Amino acid sequence: MTRILLALVLALGLAGCGFHLRNKLMLPTDTAPVKVVSTAPYSELVKLLNRSLLASGAKLADEDSKEPSTQLQVLSERWGDLPIAIDSQGRAQEYSLRYAVIFIFRREDGSELVPQQVIELSRDYVSPPTDATGTTTEREILADELRREMSASIIRRIDSVVRAEIEKGGSLSAPKAKPVDGAVPAEPVPAAKH
Repeated sequence: MTRILLALVLALGLAGCGFHLRNKLMLPTDTAPVKVVSTAPYSELVKLLNRSLLASGAKLADEDSKEPSTQLQVLSERWGDLPIAIDSQGRAQEYSLRYAVIFIFRREDGSELVPQQVIELSRDYVSPPTDATGTTTEREILADELRREMSASIIRRIDSVVRAEIEKGGSLSAPKAKPVDGAVPAEPVPAAKH
C-alpha cells in the first residue's frame, strides 16, 4: 500500500511540475515515405536518423525506389577539436569536441517544409599529453553520444515545425502558387459548343 501511495505522489509531482513524456514525431498519415539523403550515405548519423524515424512512426522510403518521397537531407557534417586549456608548457590539456550538422527537410515535390538549419553540439574532455590512449577512447565515446543527441535534435526540430504548421491550420502538402500582386485570378473558360 505504501508503494502505491508513493508512486501516486511521484506521478502527481511530475505532472504538477510540467513534465510530460515526449510524443512521437508528428507526421500526417498521408505523408510520403521519408528518405534520409546524405553526402555520406553510410555514416552513423544516417543510420541513427533512420532508426529514429522508424521508432517515431514514420515510414521509410526504399533506397532504390523512384517513387516521390519526403527527404531529410543532411547537407554537411563537421567535427572539430578546439583546445580550451593548456598546461605550463603550452600543451593542450582540455578540448571541446564540436559537432555541427546542416540539414533541410523537403516535401515530396521538393519544396521546403523545414528550412535549412544548423545544429551545433559540443562536449569538453580532458586530454593529458602523456595519456593518448585514454583520450582516444573518451573522444570516441563522446562522438557516439553527440551523434545520438544530434539525431534526436534533428527529429525534435522537424517535429516542432510540423506541429506548428498543423496548429496554425497550415497544410504539410506543397504550397499553392500565389497570384502576382494586382493580378486577377483567371475565370474558367467555358467549354466550346459544337
